[in-house]
Amino acid sequence: MSFMTTSIPTEEVLTQSTAKDGDLRNRRIRSFVLRQGRVTKGQAYALEIGLPKFGISYATEILDLDKKFNRTDSNKILEIGFGMGETTAKIAQTLPDCDFLAAEVHTPGVGALLKLIEELALTNIRIVQHDVVEVLQNMLANSSLDGIHIFFPDPWHKKRHHKRRLIQAEFVKLLCTKLKVGAYLHVATDWQEYAEWVLEVLSAESQLKNTAETYAEKPSYRPLTKFENRGIKLGHGVWDMVFTKK
Repeated sequence: MSFMTTSIPTEEVLTQSTAKDGDLRNRRIRSFVLRQGRVTKGQAYALEIGLPKFGISYATEILDLDKKFNRTDSNKILEIGFGMGETTAKIAQTLPDCDFLAAEVHTPGVGALLKLIEELALTNIRIVQHDVVEVLQNMLANSSLDGIHIFFPDPWHKKRHHKRRLIQAEFVKLLCTKLKVGAYLHVATDWQEYAEWVLEVLSAESQLKNTAETYAEKPSYRPLTKFENRGIKLGHGVWDMVFTKK
């Protein structure tokens, strides 16, 4: 499952922000690419039926998460890049007292998760199909999240592509603004060099504290995927990193 290999062009785009000294142009490099995936009939039906019930349209206004999930006593978790949705669905089923805002840009993946929501009768998932950076910037209030999951993001193996990696210092600072004190950030990867990169970036963020000395044991709520099981049998590793906000 790799969120970063789904949609939206890879070209560097210009975003504008306003400061006291005038308009500043900041270059932001997209960390995912446009891939046109085939939508199955089942996914298309799930999109038609499920999106009105479980989809949240992107808008430049703050979400009332309690209202969207129709309850106030639940932990709110952001799932970034859920791929085809199997892991997100299993976690939501395992943790019924938590609510999951799932962000993905890939239409077949959105359809697949909506299909799983219907099949498993899940009520604690909402989906926003949009660039998660803009969702974080414009839709989520500060200190509104109890946790963030980023499972198997694209490691962008080639050195010249490292600038496209999702886990960068600036992005982690943005994540921290949305986490409550004591809330957690959980990143998992099956690429050792990227694990080392992520551990270094997270450890350098002063707002975060590692829950382990280096890498964490896999939390029980994160299921093993078919891909991960196959990799383990071949001797491949998986690295989990769980940090909390101070």
